[in-house]
Amino acid sequence: MKSKTEDDDNAVRLDKWLWAARFYKTRALAREMIDGGKVHYNGQRGKPSKLMELNAEITLRQGNDAKTIIVLGLTTQRRSAEEAQTLYQETDASIVSREKISAARKMNAMPHPDRRPDKKERRNLIKFKYGDQE
Repeated sequence: MKSKTEDDDNAVRLDKWLWAARFYKTRALAREMIDGGKVHYNGQRGKPSKLMELNAEITLRQGNDAKTIIVLGLTTQRRSAEEAQTLYQETDASIVSREKISAARKMNAMPHPDRRPDKKERRNLIKFKYGDQE
């Protein structure tokens, strides 16, 4: 018969793993992000109760950044950040994409204008800033 810790490590919920891997500060926040469609498990929209597997691909959004990671380890306990980083590996394509988006964001940083934007300019700014969110 397996001990309780072996069973827990083999059957880890998605929301609990995201919390343990330190992507989100609380399990409730992890659950909220999953329910909101910000987390995809193996290319499909995930559920908080989804049981994790090794080598699964998870795509998640944190603010403006989208990360694609591969699961390397399973745990239900939240430990130090160094240990949490051993549970996953971010894909090379994801790193390149995030760096490109970050550089573009820095290049398009707009200086403060001499006057307030008019209605049309405000709408364009809002469309530019929030336009491609899901």
